[in-house]
Amino acid sequence: MSNEESSEHISWRNMVLQTADMVGDKVVAKWLCEHASGCEPGEFPAIQDELVTNRAAVHVHDMVRRYLAGEPVQYVMGRWAFRHLDLMVDKRVLIPRPETELLPEIVMQHLHHLASPHVIADMGTGSGAIGLSLLRELPVGSATVWLTDVSEDAINVARANAVGIGRPATHARFAVGEWFGAFNESMRGSFHVIVSNPPYIADADPEVDESVLQWEPHMALFAGNDGLRDIRVIVSEAPQWLVPAGMLIVEMGYTQAAAVSALFESAGFVEVRVHNDIAGKPRFVSGELPH
Repeated sequence: MSNEESSEHISWRNMVLQTADMVGDKVVAKWLCEHASGCEPGEFPAIQDELVTNRAAVHVHDMVRRYLAGEPVQYVMGRWAFRHLDLMVDKRVLIPRPETELLPEIVMQHLHHLASPHVIADMGTGSGAIGLSLLRELPVGSATVWLTDVSEDAINVARANAVGIGRPATHARFAVGEWFGAFNESMRGSFHVIVSNPPYIADADPEVDESVLQWEPHMALFAGNDGLRDIRVIVSEAPQWLVPAGMLIVEMGYTQAAAVSALFESAGFVEVRVHNDIAGKPRFVSGELPH
């Protein structure tokens, strides 16, 4: 199919069908065509009988080429949805997962009965999915959220995504550093909530998908022989940075609940709880400092 044919004879409806034949997945084909059309998902049905432009056809074929070469569809499109956000994502950051979407929800439930304003840290923020969701969904001005990452590239992505949430982004703060090394010493004892989706995969974990190994940043995935290297640092140091009764919550692997809960208890946290993700698997552990 030439570019000229694309603009003169191919509707978006037929482009979706042809793309599905190429990629072998109707849902992915629809995503790629929606993205190339410039429409939001809800707008795409209204243009399905319109003709595809040369530029859009070239874009679709370029994305198909990358997808067939193994690149994750999220990186191919350069965007992905997370809760109410439309995030820019590329190989500088992890692809936001549906499992993580409950993490901001747990934080907001915790803050619901507490007087604002709150100071929150989203450590290892990557694309900014967690921290920006909190700013987007909490009442404007009720929280300042620090988004930190050891990767300056990741912080640049998070900054770009902050633009997309508008006015709430004025309460975002960004810092580069490894875990609590991103903060000034004067901030000890000032956070009401510390939230993190840190690396938690064991170095030799056989369950890791090949596309994840090939495309996503390893420094955001792997954490030593047992996958707990970074969680140990976060849990052990967090009490120094939280206010009394402040909460720490981390994401973890679904087999790590007992080990992570024990780390929380050893660090002096109370009300230690395991929370399931949307698939019903244990995915988060939270705990509070004593009053």
